[in-house]
Amino acid sequence: MEVNIREAKTHLSRLLERVAVGEEVVIAKAGKRVAKLVPVESSRPRFKLGSAKGAFVVPDDFNDPLPKEIDDPFW
Repeated sequence: MEVNIREAKTHLSRLLERVAVGEEVVIAKAGKRVAKLVPVESSRPRFKLGSAKGAFVVPDDFNDPLPKEIDDPFW
């Protein structure tokens, strides 16, 4: 999408919403392209469901009650 400077100033919030979902916005002055608004890549990696599959094994006794010597101090 390409907009002129006046439109960019008037509708900056709306343009930023479009950029946030991945669209690029070019700003032009007198018909000449001078700037481009692009989404910033997150510095934090995105979480992907199931990405740790196979990285560890949950033991069969995971949900069993704690041994008496570990559980007693809490009661």
